[in-house]
Amino acid sequence: MANNLRGPRTILVQTTIPTTTDDWSIARFSLLVRLLAEQRDAQGQPAFKVIARDRDPGDGPDSVLSRLGQDGIDVLWLMAVDTGAGLHAGECEAIERFRRRGGGLLVARDHMDLGSSVCGLGGVGAAHHFHTVNPEADPDRQVNDDTATGYIHWPNYHSGRNGDYQELTVAGPVHPVLADPASPTGAIRFLPAHPHEGAVSAPQDEPARVIATGRSLASGAQFNLAVAFERSEEHGRAIAQSSFHHFCDYNWDTAAGCPAFVSEAPGDGMAGNPAALRDVQRYVVNAAHWLAGR
Repeated sequence: MANNLRGPRTILVQTTIPTTTDDWSIARFSLLVRLLAEQRDAQGQPAFKVIARDRDPGDGPDSVLSRLGQDGIDVLWLMAVDTGAGLHAGECEAIERFRRRGGGLLVARDHMDLGSSVCGLGGVGAAHHFHTVNPEADPDRQVNDDTATGYIHWPNYHSGRNGDYQELTVAGPVHPVLADPASPTGAIRFLPAHPHEGAVSAPQDEPARVIATGRSLASGAQFNLAVAFERSEEHGRAIAQSSFHHFCDYNWDTAAGCPAFVSEAPGDGMAGNPAALRDVQRYVVNAAHWLAGR
């Protein structure tokens, strides 16, 4: 890992698109960034130094991602909001070198081919399934789950409206990312819902497992929410997340607004259940500490 000494770990929260007002740019993840920056260690000092940015404009390599691991960054939260061209081959190679040095990585994407450039990443890329790239192996899953938004095709698991929450199922032993001593179950129970989540799975040749699943409100199908990659001799820890909407301002608080192309009516479940927001915040903090090796 880039920083093994005591002190704040540096977390880079980055999108795969240049700054675009009417899109899922980094400004729409401000509550996530603020939450990470507010965390304190046992001495009351900042637990994390947080850098939040969009990718550089233009067609060239991103100035930060292309040299990741050379600049003191310990953990990358990659919000893959592109439509297929978000990461260059050289950036994927730099992220691979970063992981080999022990860096932590969270990769979140969404429906259909949204974020499919992450398939160029070793290991974690194979955990993400899209419509035209690395689809789910089971042909029975290559069908539209959410049918209300006709122009969005599979994978598009319907866990609920933006602004609502979904109840997750813990898969296997409770993973540290899901642990919550204050919960009646000992684990996080809720994550934000989204009308059309993407698909993730645990690659068989990796030290990875599914840690949480959800259930479609449209079809009743179970689908994976998160896959955790344990530290190995070759790589640092990682998480593959089914949707970046688990971390969006809009999905935590719909009053934050959304891009104009979002056509679905929002819900108000998160606003009406403080336990749901507390759970997603706990999930974020747990994931940040776990990815940083703490």
